[in-house]
Amino acid sequence: MKSLAGLMFASALAMAGAAWAAPPGVTEKDGAFVAPDGKPLYTFARDTTPGKSACNAQCATAWPALAAAADAKDDGDWTVVTRDDGSKMWAYKGKPLYTFGRDTAGAAATGVSANWPLATK
Repeated sequence: MKSLAGLMFASALAMAGAAWAAPPGVTEKDGAFVAPDGKPLYTFARDTTPGKSACNAQCATAWPALAAAADAKDDGDWTVVTRDDGSKMWAYKGKPLYTFGRDTAGAAATGVSANWPLATK
């Protein structure tokens, strides 16, 4: 009976850990997510439909999406969004993620505003 309880506990821990499995190269610094290229990640206040990006065309030039591989799969809180142009991007808890074109890798975020908050847990 004890081994069954231990196995169930280990399974619960593994499932909880899976909910936090970030895409390859995404890290966390001071509670905010950082893209593989070292730039801060943001969400967009106008992304009001979960799993849908409202940042396209010129917006996407200034605010590049956190690209996902064509074969990327959802993993817990991390989901794959198909953009209007057919490309894939990552979202966290339904909110698509972006970098800011003027940010520099490893430097402080420069694009933070009411429309563009940092992406956090």
